[in-house]
Amino acid sequence: MNLFQSATREYDERLQRAKSLAAAQPSSAEILNFYSAIAQFQKSLHAHIAADKSVQAAVNATHSEQTESSAHQTGQIAPANSAILRQNFDITVVLPHYRAFLHVIENHAPTLLAQAARNLSAQSPESWIAQLTTYWNAAGLETLRNGESSDPHGATSQTAFDQFFSRAFLEPYAEYLGQQSPKVTLLVTVTRCPLCNSHPYMGVLRTEGDSGKRFLVCSFCNQEWEFRRILCPHCGESAEPKLPVYVPEQFPHLRVEACDTCHTYLRTVDLTKNGHAIPVVDDLAALPLTLWADEHHYARPHPNLLGT
Repeated sequence: MNLFQSATREYDERLQRAKSLAAAQPSSAEILNFYSAIAQFQKSLHAHIAADKSVQAAVNATHSEQTESSAHQTGQIAPANSAILRQNFDITVVLPHYRAFLHVIENHAPTLLAQAARNLSAQSPESWIAQLTTYWNAAGLETLRNGESSDPHGATSQTAFDQFFSRAFLEPYAEYLGQQSPKVTLLVTVTRCPLCNSHPYMGVLRTEGDSGKRFLVCSFCNQEWEFRRILCPHCGESAEPKLPVYVPEQFPHLRVEACDTCHTYLRTVDLTKNGHAIPVVDDLAALPLTLWADEHHYARPHPNLLGT
């Protein structure tokens, strides 16, 4: 199976899971139906990016640079990949599709977001380029707290709506470049994505032997990397009593992995308990976990696409 077929299958699985969860969880149906409209567009855009010869040429050139660099360096954990992934951005590849994306949001989003999409449609392409480029250069790199950036000049200094539009539109591009990047062999546990240096926004437990191995999911390129089970990815706390875990009875495959030192939490999808779950989709529907975390004063440093 080639990359295009694999990506198409992944998007189809996300769409099917969103449909299934919407039927099973009526309280999340509106969110999941909106996500489905976005994912359908993303699937089409990802296919366009994968078929673009200029994108593939840039990826091939990057691979050559990395191969050349690795021949002179040993013990390297992630270094060059993180910068090169973002440098491969070519706004002309995706910009012609931005207006169509805004129409999707107009037709399927809640009222305020739909109006924001109409307002954005009226802006100039130069304004779109500035917004999208700002997001691409800074997204996932800042330390967030309650959705606010510690860097006032970063992507998250944009409005929440600006961030949503940029993230939802550019996610297939970042994900494609992440999929094409050579996987990095990690010699130590790293708290940032080894491919693009972004912070994680969720976790995944995958079956390995008799237990589950923990992975973090990048908030920018959506790629996973292995991470220690008993460790806060935000502050590095490793004392188990300070790392409480909450699992709701009605959704035993969903977890809040909190930290009493920095008062943040990571939402995790446990595939050892539900192999049918699709992490990116199940996370969107995990509203009870958000309520529990809010009640106990834990903050999610990096939200998911829809901020649920």
